[in-house]
Amino acid sequence: MKFNTNSNTYIIIYSVVMVVIVAVLLSLAALGLKDRQDANALNEKKTQIVKALGEDPATVAYDSVIAKAVILDASGAVVSEDVNEVFAALNDLKGSFAAERFPLFVANNGVVVPLYGAGLWGPIWGYIALDADMNTVKGIVLDHQGETPGLGAEIATPKHQAMYPGKTIYEGDAVVGVTLKKGGADKSNAHEVDAITGGTKTSDGVTAMLATCLNYYKPYFDAARAAATEVEAESNTVNE
Repeated sequence: MKFNTNSNTYIIIYSVVMVVIVAVLLSLAALGLKDRQDANALNEKKTQIVKALGEDPATVAYDSVIAKAVILDASGAVVSEDVNEVFAALNDLKGSFAAERFPLFVANNGVVVPLYGAGLWGPIWGYIALDADMNTVKGIVLDHQGETPGLGAEIATPKHQAMYPGKTIYEGDAVVGVTLKKGGADKSNAHEVDAITGGTKTSDGVTAMLATCLNYYKPYFDAARAAATEVEAESNTVNE
């Protein structure tokens, strides 16, 4: 049977067949690349965690600086030490926080806390590393989905992130985080860094993200700080 290649029916059938073939090929390609894509995504997360600790991922491996990965509940108790569960929770951090499941990376000397919030044009996220005192910032990595280049997008630059190490998140017994101060930070204030010039909404988003996310982990921080104080007191008693 000879088809009329100029007929509307032939053109429609041909188009449908080509669309189906292309869709099948794309689906097969996606399935074939999924493992590689998942591995790349996992490696990217590990790289950012290492960077937050102030280390160079090119020379320092994730496993050499992170002792374990856990999920905490709202009381600060560990509910999972399954590393696969922890990284799965990072894939939907907003949902994990809403479900009161808080991923945490315990470093050899401190912790790394994942962050998620809202900027001017979309989500912002990152990781903040704290020293063993659960108070002093070791480093931070911030990223965004669509903040304005040259303005809000500056949160992702090394220049901005270099202002955080040495800052502290506690004011007395309260976790206040770190504030991005419009007009310039007071250098004597341990909780302030300079806001992004022309990026007020993004700066406010980072400030809110830090305060909100760090307070999710406050029960864990409080318990660790209390335990450290108790150990120090016992040590002083022994040495007297």
